[in-house]
Amino acid sequence: MEQLYWLDQIKLQDRAKVGDKAFYLSRIMQRGYPVMPGFVVSADIWRQFLETLNSSESLVADLPYSSLHLDVANWQQLQQVAGRLREEIILAHVPQHWVSMIFEAARTWEKKCLILRPTLAVSSVTQVEGNISGLLESVFCVCDEEAIAQALKAVWSQLFRARSLLYWQSVGINLQKINLAVLVQPVENAIASGLFNANALSSEIEATCGLGVAITNGEVLPDVHYIHEKTGVVKEQQLGNKILAYRVHDPTSIATEESLSGSRSITDNNCLLVSLLSEYQQKQYALSENHLQQVIILGNQLVSELGAKLTMKWTITEATSDPKLYITQVSTPPSVIPSLYFLKGIGAARGRVKASAYVIVSSQPKPAQIPKGVIVIAPAITPDWLPLLHEVVGIITERGGLTSHGAILSRELGIPAVVNATNATNLIQTGELILLDGERGEVYRSRGEGDKVFDGEKISSHKNTTVLHHDKSEQSQYGFSNAQNLPMIATQLLVNFSQPSLIEKVQSLPVDGVGLLRSELMMLNILEGQNPHTWLLGGRQTELLETLSEQIKKFARAFAPRPVLYRSLDWRTQDLPSLSDNKQSSSQSMLGEHGTLSYVRNPAIFELELKALMAVQKSGYSNINLMLPFVRTVEEFVFCRHKVEQSGLTQNSSFQLWIMAEVPSVLFLLPEYIKAGAAGISIGTNDLTQLILGVDREQGELANIFDERHPAVMGAIAQLIKTAKAGGIPCSICGQAPALYPEIIDKLVEWGITSISVEPEAVERTYNAIARAEHRLILAAARRQLGN
Repeated sequence: MEQLYWLDQIKLQDRAKVGDKAFYLSRIMQRGYPVMPGFVVSADIWRQFLETLNSSESLVADLPYSSLHLDVANWQQLQQVAGRLREEIILAHVPQHWVSMIFEAARTWEKKCLILRPTLAVSSVTQVEGNISGLLESVFCVCDEEAIAQALKAVWSQLFRARSLLYWQSVGINLQKINLAVLVQPVENAIASGLFNANALSSEIEATCGLGVAITNGEVLPDVHYIHEKTGVVKEQQLGNKILAYRVHDPTSIATEESLSGSRSITDNNCLLVSLLSEYQQKQYALSENHLQQVIILGNQLVSELGAKLTMKWTITEATSDPKLYITQVSTPPSVIPSLYFLKGIGAARGRVKASAYVIVSSQPKPAQIPKGVIVIAPAITPDWLPLLHEVVGIITERGGLTSHGAILSRELGIPAVVNATNATNLIQTGELILLDGERGEVYRSRGEGDKVFDGEKISSHKNTTVLHHDKSEQSQYGFSNAQNLPMIATQLLVNFSQPSLIEKVQSLPVDGVGLLRSELMMLNILEGQNPHTWLLGGRQTELLETLSEQIKKFARAFAPRPVLYRSLDWRTQDLPSLSDNKQSSSQSMLGEHGTLSYVRNPAIFELELKALMAVQKSGYSNINLMLPFVRTVEEFVFCRHKVEQSGLTQNSSFQLWIMAEVPSVLFLLPEYIKAGAAGISIGTNDLTQLILGVDREQGELANIFDERHPAVMGAIAQLIKTAKAGGIPCSICGQAPALYPEIIDKLVEWGITSISVEPEAVERTYNAIARAEHRLILAAARRQLGN
């Protein structure tokens, strides 16, 4: 036995191994509901056990591969076969290392009693009607190795009871299709236990004293509380007929046994005791008013999330200081529980959308086109996918973090995205209707229902696509109401984007200009999937120059007289496989020959960009400035500055040449860059964090390590701002850090950052964060003044 499956760690792909009961409980637990802890002995172990039976009986020897096609009409034969199978299982030996592993895991709970619950999954196209787990019963045992082994065999053997064999034959499912796992949980003494039953019309609570065994065995008539489905108020309640109650038997406590008048052991292993309730106890409701309200609230929470038809089994553990309410089982219609998120990743771009999935697996090449209105699922997305993504409504990638290309592209396009969703391409099928939540980083299977409210958001459908949005009047796509009165801020707020299609929406935002115009994402819409050098070699230089200058001019025109910082091309070969020129050195380099180093090696494309900027400037737009990416050395900067001067751009006195501060060397050499003519810097926190901490920004599994708030990164930012201020040049920040962590804006403003540049969706919260930070600084200064 390789492992046990703990409830809080079960994944979708484990469902067949752990069975539906355990799988549903794990989904509920992982959503934050109070589920009794537990682990699962998988169906694989059950099958391995059957293979070790080594019986001379042909039917038994064939297990687990026998279909057991019995004549179920022959009741005598059915009973005989069932009895023989069960006897073989009960007498068989369970490998000691299996038992020891289960015992060691269960012992961590420090409880004397365990319950082993059968949990089934049926791999069949046939729809199984009814509660199939009701065919099997839970088994209690004390927490020791011998008792665990016997209880495990008792659960397994139940699959071969006559009524079980009859059922499977009647619905046309053979045993090869059935996976039987065992959920192991601790048993604690309970104040009360029972059920919460809900349907479309009403809900009711059944409750009894002690453990819920008394209800399961039909030995009591439980109290019943009828609940108003909307208000949660108790409409009516009926006192049950509760004569007895079950509790955990403590063999070390003689006083306990003596105090239980008429008590008797009800299991062979002496795990539980039953006691008669006093006449006074029988006349009291099992649930106090406080506990009743707890059950109502918990049940209604499940109803709101899973739907109006469900059954929840619950127990309130007995504790002197803090009794706790736990869910022990949830039963729903087959279509309900799977609509909880079945895939969890990192929320990379806000928004929610429901649409058909379009899956691209790693073995496939980049598609030539992607259907309109779908959610794209792929192992990873590189920048050269951009032209294919303009008509999609959402993105899911298996790899990547918040600063990966898939995340940046989705925010650039204004569509929701989840990254680092492990195994997504295997768990989702093309054409499947899914709901993508880019806020929570969750993916749901759709129930196929019509318009409804989801977490307070209205859903509006358009053909096969459903967009979820808050019901706010006069709200633009990026969150600002036309009637909103904004406070004045002194720190400049700029915007990062590259798509001309978004200009109309973005230009009306309260920003002071464009702090990062990503040329590579703009250029990808022009290149038709080809390497730009191919255009030059093919004699299409004039065409490329004219098209690029027209694209840049759109931004200059829309934001004039506000400044626009055009960042020249910054491509790594491995990020653009479709544009690769197959240079061996580049493909093997982790960082690639991108940034200004690539201009030194081959300046042709950089020179074309400079000509495009000059064309825009000659058209009368003096608000375009240039920012150099990934500058490693002062010598690289000087080389580029000479190219800029030769192009004639510096003849316009308002033109500025900036550099990105994303390589740690800039931290130490900034005064030299200023002397060499750098007119400003923009801190790129994505690459700066990657290089300072040595963490690949594309690896989502390292997201907890890739932290722009790390003291080393924040210290570098503070020093860059201080040095820039001392050198008399402006300092901006254009990485993801301020958008992802608005709390650092207080520090940026305090240190004297000149401007903060964020993506359009983050403009509103960044604006408000800047206003609050400046207000706090003004208030603190005023208090100091008053103190003097």
